[in-house]
Amino acid sequence: MPSLYWIERREHSVVNANGGMHVEMVSSTNIECLFAGGMGYLDHEGQRSGIFKRPMAGPARVEVHGIVGDEHGDPRIHGGPEKAVHHYAAENYVRIAEAFAECVAALVPGSLGENISARGLSERNVHIGDIYEVGSAILQVSQPRSPCWKINHRFGVERMSMHIAEGRITGWYYRVLRRGMIAPGDAITLVDRQTERFSIDEFWKVQLSHRPSIDVLVELIAVPGLAPDWKRRLGEREKWLRARDREQLRPRVASTG
Repeated sequence: MPSLYWIERREHSVVNANGGMHVEMVSSTNIECLFAGGMGYLDHEGQRSGIFKRPMAGPARVEVHGIVGDEHGDPRIHGGPEKAVHHYAAENYVRIAEAFAECVAALVPGSLGENISARGLSERNVHIGDIYEVGSAILQVSQPRSPCWKINHRFGVERMSMHIAEGRITGWYYRVLRRGMIAPGDAITLVDRQTERFSIDEFWKVQLSHRPSIDVLVELIAVPGLAPDWKRRLGEREKWLRARDREQLRPRVASTG
């Protein structure tokens, strides 16, 4: 694991002299709320889901597969070493509530099934592969969350999951590099960064692009710490784009012959 170092910078959006926005570094915040467990049943299908997390008042043990006592309705999709801990920016709830006013009362930290709720860290300043010390644990950002239909059924509305995805306010997952204890109030401190380019927000810009640059895909795939499943999926997309480029080139080559 890379050697640890401490940075005392914070990041927020500010207006520059020309009226444009830029982002400054935030490398430390604190856990406001911690959630785990919470198995329940969704309306309509009655499917079991772990989205109904319960707040934890005291310390929790973090192991390779996540917080001890956490639960997942479908372990094939949720949880596991590459999705061990889910972090969601508390500020994002305001943006969701603006689009779904009927759900304001229910849109509170923890209601999207996250484990960690905090302010200051967001999809714009958290990068793929970032390593954080959280309590006595060491966590690494492995991938963004991919919101699914269960969010819609959790709140009884259509398209909330799509709104979250299109707004690139999905939250992110950590893998556990060092087991430890975490608790509300603990600092979340950046100790190493693998890429300055690919924040969670930038990751989604590439993934959601209709025709991303092959060079950018290759660069993203190469980021240390990106989850193997995403490396595979992005690699397949790169191969498809290269094959399409070759196919589109053939008629022009033939016509010039």
